[in-house]
Amino acid sequence: MNQDYIQPNPWSIIEEGFDQDRVKSSESLFSIGNGAMGQRANFEESYSGPTFQGSYIGGVYYPDKTRVGWWKNGYPEYFAKVLNAPNWIGIDVEINGTPLDLATCTNIKNFKRELNMKEGWYRRNFIATTPNNIEIEVVATRFLSLSHDEVGAIKFEIAPLNSDAEVVFKPYIDSGITNEDSNWDDKFWNTTSIKTEKNRAFIESHTMKTHFNVCTFMQAHLIYNDTLSTTPDSETKEELSIGFQFVQNIKKGEKVSLVKFGGYTVDRNHKANKLIEAANETLDQVSSLGFDGLLEEQKKAWGQIWEMSDIYIDGDVKAQQGIRFNIFQLNQTYTGTDSRLNIGPKGFTGEKYGGSTYWDTEAYCLPFYMATKNQEVARKLLTYRYNHLEKAIENAEKLGFKNGAALYPMVTMNGEECHNEWEITFEEIHRNGAIAYAIYNYTRYTEDYSYVPEMGLEVLIGIARFWQQRVNWSAHRNKYVMLGVTGPNEYENNVNNNWYTNYLAKWCLEYALEQLEHVQQNYPEDYKRVMEKTQLTNDETGLWKKVAAHMYFPRSEEHGVYLQQDGFLDKDLVRVADLDKKERPINQHWSWDRILRSPYIKQADTLQGFYFFEDHFTNEELEKHFDFYEPFTVHESSLSPCVHSVQAAKLDRMEQAYTFYLRTSRLDLDDYNKEVEEGLHITSMAGTWMSIVEGFGGMRIKDGKLCFSPKIPEQWDMYSFKINFRNRILKVTVTQDGAAFTIDEGDALEVIVNEQPLRVSHQS
Repeated sequence: MNQDYIQPNPWSIIEEGFDQDRVKSSESLFSIGNGAMGQRANFEESYSGPTFQGSYIGGVYYPDKTRVGWWKNGYPEYFAKVLNAPNWIGIDVEINGTPLDLATCTNIKNFKRELNMKEGWYRRNFIATTPNNIEIEVVATRFLSLSHDEVGAIKFEIAPLNSDAEVVFKPYIDSGITNEDSNWDDKFWNTTSIKTEKNRAFIESHTMKTHFNVCTFMQAHLIYNDTLSTTPDSETKEELSIGFQFVQNIKKGEKVSLVKFGGYTVDRNHKANKLIEAANETLDQVSSLGFDGLLEEQKKAWGQIWEMSDIYIDGDVKAQQGIRFNIFQLNQTYTGTDSRLNIGPKGFTGEKYGGSTYWDTEAYCLPFYMATKNQEVARKLLTYRYNHLEKAIENAEKLGFKNGAALYPMVTMNGEECHNEWEITFEEIHRNGAIAYAIYNYTRYTEDYSYVPEMGLEVLIGIARFWQQRVNWSAHRNKYVMLGVTGPNEYENNVNNNWYTNYLAKWCLEYALEQLEHVQQNYPEDYKRVMEKTQLTNDETGLWKKVAAHMYFPRSEEHGVYLQQDGFLDKDLVRVADLDKKERPINQHWSWDRILRSPYIKQADTLQGFYFFEDHFTNEELEKHFDFYEPFTVHESSLSPCVHSVQAAKLDRMEQAYTFYLRTSRLDLDDYNKEVEEGLHITSMAGTWMSIVEGFGGMRIKDGKLCFSPKIPEQWDMYSFKINFRNRILKVTVTQDGAAFTIDEGDALEVIVNEQPLRVSHQS
């Protein structure tokens, strides 16, 4: 049974009614971020019930020493942890001397959370009775500024309802925090100074080992009866925290507000000895705007984002809410302004997976950012990987590869591999192919080929060298084979000849050879520079051709399909539909050994290859493979439903495509995988966008042209989206009666709709 407490609403995520069992899930769902930092939706005031406190700063991490029972050569020495950063949101509250704590309050009424996605703010309100019988009304509004991305703002309002009351606000900042995710319970932060200046406070600290210097800061003032008080009554300074006290006697029914600005300045952006100075400059800027002025800026900034990235659905509120939630979280996580940052699987909503960069970025996120931002944002994601090429070569060297072979990490913060499950670290090497595919995807979409001679060719050479060294010749098969790998389906480990990995390797080798020839002919100076740097020889490229031409692909003639890997047909092929529903999800009910011996597929594996290389296969081949593999797929990866939705739509199975769409768009809102309290599935959210644009909209690039084959679920009356294609903003509107295309910005464009050319302009 999926959770269903989130109220359907086209522009907001709404929870009504207080339930302690939902608190941690809601902390994830109502998370906020601005690309530079983010935080879970923890209460500002004290809360003694179960909670997962978390605030995070982009690019700040800790190398937690690897912890395994049996060390194997080649293991990364550490697992990079996204760090729970010092807490700046805290506002302890006392009512007539009794702490406000929803876990101890009674008669909690009108509890409501709202995450307003259209305007980019989060609000919580309730009426409750404290243990000393004072009934109060609370409204707390919070946002992280997009226009001033080092700062967030809180307005915490209280009104006593049944008597006069003394209200004490204690805003504080605290560096004595711990990680939910830690291998050894190490101390991650070292606090070096705590200072106050009037109503501002600063804690300077640095991370252990990595020595990221951070200043956590706050400013607070009180508003009562239109009178603003900036002078705290007192301050409380402890070893790792600093707080102020504002005391105010409140008449029954009147309201008092505490406004707090807070955030982080980091030595990634400022000199380490100037962090307090930078914090003061930021606070001066936002103070001049005030809470309401900063909120107006926030609404405008989000309005600009939605103008380009919104997908409008008419006739299906849950579907509408789902896609906007996904788009909202993607934009909270990555804004494209900093090429040193990337998109972590949990974004700023939790600590699982180390919060690092996965292959998800290239395989799923790049298309979203290419189409809804501009090509410079997508180029930054590719530049991020080029900047890590030397580390990728080091990663391969640690595993015994030579001569500049590059293995991009499964998980990384700085280019080094930092994932320590052997079947992932050593074997899930298909991630290398996703990097190459992203270069191909970017150049065909944008027509910006400059990335390849400038950076991409070096990346492709390193990847091709890896694949050529990773295969070995099988005299038995008279083919090159790939042994001991894990494909995208992580419910199969250490298999031989995973079809997707083998196919991707062959394609990467051929693509690298094509790009070498193209750069040689069209960019001779870049070609000469790259050849001198990489020392690539004709003997090597000859080997690449040989491997690509003689790659082995397991196949079943009986079923007429490529096999996911050698031996797949040896399994007990019981379909998912025949499993006991009480045993789902299997990853929470079965032993790992039982899962590995089963035919069950965590996510698209062979079908991932059919998604990437759709043009290599006929519709009949896709249908045959879809019908064979989907019935064994449990979709227990967040990355699974979106690929299947796109493919079901291509096969005109719209009911199935719609079901998969709902699952991917509401994966977290409805908590399909029973794990949302750990954080959201950010990177898979880009797959939700793909489900509509590539699935229902049928958008493809073919022969350099934009193509569509629009379809619409019967549950919808209409949907529309915009894409930025080669500096033209194209709007696509699909109804039950047909599709319309217009240019919102830029020159006219010829597109292909249902295989027929269509010239699109402003008047189309």
